Amino acid sequence: MITNGIVLQMDAENTRIQNGAVAVVKDKIVAVGTRDEFANWNAVRVIDAEGGIIMPGLVNAHTHAAMTCFRGLADDLPLMTWLNEHIFPAESRLDEETVYRGSLLACAEMIRSGTTCFCDMYLFEGAVARAAHTAGVRAVVGEVLYDFPSPNYGEIVQGFAYTEKLIEKWRDDPLITIAVEPHSPYLCAPDLLKQASEQARRHQIPLIIHLSETQSEVEGIKEKYGRTPVGFLDDQGVLAPNLLACHCVVLNDDDISLLKDHDVKVAHNPESNMKLASGVAPVPKMLDKGICVALGTDGCASNNNLDIFLEMDTAAKLHKVDTLDPTVMDATTVLRMSTIDGARALGLDHEIGSLEPGKAADIIVIDTRKPHLTPMYNPVSHLVYAARGSDVAYSVINGNEVMNKGKFSSLDEVKVMADVEEIAEEIRKANGTTEL
Repeated sequence: MITNGIVLQMDAENTRIQNGAVAVVKDKIVAVGTRDEFANWNAVRVIDAEGGIIMPGLVNAHTHAAMTCFRGLADDLPLMTWLNEHIFPAESRLDEETVYRGSLLACAEMIRSGTTCFCDMYLFEGAVARAAHTAGVRAVVGEVLYDFPSPNYGEIVQGFAYTEKLIEKWRDDPLITIAVEPHSPYLCAPDLLKQASEQARRHQIPLIIHLSETQSEVEGIKEKYGRTPVGFLDDQGVLAPNLLACHCVVLNDDDISLLKDHDVKVAHNPESNMKLASGVAPVPKMLDKGICVALGTDGCASNNNLDIFLEMDTAAKLHKVDTLDPTVMDATTVLRMSTIDGARALGLDHEIGSLEPGKAADIIVIDTRKPHLTPMYNPVSHLVYAARGSDVAYSVINGNEVMNKGKFSSLDEVKVMADVEEIAEEIRKANGTTEL
């Protein structure tokens, strides 16, 4: 039982319960109501929210977990320079153990800041799945597929085989969902994209891709194929309800209409887009069209954190100043983007994203007894504009209490950080520097 707090259900009615409680049996929510309604219930474990906020865990709809190893490695550079001259060379030296350690650090950071489910695209994704499972975090993971040889699987034919093995291995796991993840239109030929789409469709799993992230990407695809990246994917038959398109910064009205017509979901990454000067995604236009837009952090090398609370604050304010309209991206809309809409974007809204009986018990408690959260007139506004990841006191994922007042039950946080410090030292040596 999680009790004595303001319950934000994030259901269709945005139900808010003062002095509320949530009852959990094994991995499921069985009841939500006022504290008094549970007066005669007997609970094996009671979490006292102490007047704080009880809410669904946050969903990080797009990240690259193991890039915690590269946090701050190459800042203040254009996207293609950042990728080609720094990130891709560093990634060429990755192995499964490095990805596992970096992903464990990402899981620790996300648990501590309220994320209970994340969507990952990277190399050696079997290691990411293993790390998420070890940490007790829900994850949608997929091996990045592209035309050039991968440090993990080699040629692309082996990439699809590797993805098949992941699907089979994690098919019945309660926390891990496998996705098919071609990198982008500019790194994937038409045949690769079609095969990826078919593989995802055959297994009825998510298909995830970077899309229209920069103006140069759009111009390059138009020069090569005569269409925008969105139009190009439409030509290949890739646009579909199971497609999660990440970034979608540079879109025209026709692109937005195509995304809506095919019920494509979008992962918005405002802090990464700002840092890399990619531009401002037309999120208010997409929302007005009824497109499902979720929030993601992107990787730690381009953000440089995995805190969805900071992402919410940035998203709300960025679009207000961009449109010169203080009413766009209101707090409720943004909070839904990081909870129920994030779950919907990953095809998991039947299971997580709101506090409703029958859904998985992915729940966090926010400690509101803080100077920066006092006074509190509107808890939703506070979550978007005032709260921080460090305000999360408890995290329950799939019915398991993975963090209790900042203490982890599934991870040795000190060891996890020390392991990545060792990796960072190796990276410094490989780069011929000892710079701190």
